[in-house]
Amino acid sequence: MRAAASVAPLFPERSPDPLEFIDYRLAETPEDKDEIYRLRYRAYLREGAILPSESQRVTDRYDDEPNNFIFGVYYRDELYSSIRISVLCGEWRGSPSSEMFADLLHPELDRGKTIIDPTRFVADPDKARIFPELPYVTVRLGYVACGHFNADIGLANVRPEHRAFYRKVFLQQPLGEPKLFPGLIKPVGLMAANYRDIRDQVFQRFPFMRSSAFERRMLFTRSGEQNAWRGVINPFAGASIVSRPERAESR
Repeated sequence: MRAAASVAPLFPERSPDPLEFIDYRLAETPEDKDEIYRLRYRAYLREGAILPSESQRVTDRYDDEPNNFIFGVYYRDELYSSIRISVLCGEWRGSPSSEMFADLLHPELDRGKTIIDPTRFVADPDKARIFPELPYVTVRLGYVACGHFNADIGLANVRPEHRAFYRKVFLQQPLGEPKLFPGLIKPVGLMAANYRDIRDQVFQRFPFMRSSAFERRMLFTRSGEQNAWRGVINPFAGASIVSRPERAESR
């Protein structure tokens, strides 16, 4: 689906709209998923995060669980990047972060929190060099998911050297010590933010992170599915997993 949002330029010398020519596509067919699994393999192998394999694909059991959404990010109809969005609640807890950091996340789910866990963020190693906005455009899907599912907490499961990016864009704070996820040979650590506390600050700094209700509904509704999460995802104001940052002053 074509992204729709009011934007400000990240890189003034380039297009003023980082979402121009971008399509977000929910991977539902075996062919679409296989293309993304192969992209994961190329990206992870290039950065030394995995060992070579005969299959030349990277997938795991979460890819087929109903609370997980696999997206391809296409620029001018070419696959440039991908990310998987896991929606966690009391009923659905399947995601890498929920497994790796159960001691931190399961108590929040027990309290009725809704958590968005974006993982498997990969970019085509060659195309990423010519599209510097790509990381912002890709991780935007996690923020769109937070709005659609009325999330309490937004996560990032990233390598230590990538923490600065998530602290800058999503004002997230590190939680716990980095750990090895099965299949990877480089550790990843958890970062988190209280979505409602930082939402307005992020919108102010990065206006293109905004999304319309129509865009959110189109992105997270599978073919033939309507209101699948109604009655499962509910807002809940409970104790926070992270300290609350000071709110930005009104302008």
